[in-house]
Amino acid sequence: MPDLLSAAAEPNRRRILQLLASGPHTVTEVAANFPVTRSAISQHLGVLAEVGLVTHRKQGRQRFYEVLPDGMARLRAEMDRFWTDELAQFTADAHALPHRTFTDWERPT
Repeated sequence: MPDLLSAAAEPNRRRILQLLASGPHTVTEVAANFPVTRSAISQHLGVLAEVGLVTHRKQGRQRFYEVLPDGMARLRAEMDRFWTDELAQFTADAHALPHRTFTDWERPT
């Protein structure tokens, strides 16, 4: 099972999430926005459903997919946690560098 971040990181899946943010769409409606097969879109939707970012409901012969607000909230929390951790590490690395003044950077080596 893919993790939440890697599922959402794939460009086609990100675009699918953007489309579904405007409301429910059928697989055919989603696929009309991509240069890939309807089957490929179904697979992407399956991955997004597996990690809890989208859900579907069946109406007649069609399936309507839509984003899950709870899943999107979890994705947002993961992104916030990622950036907080990464920025904290960046700051720690920057503070660990030897102190240099601006003129130190201008001197030829």
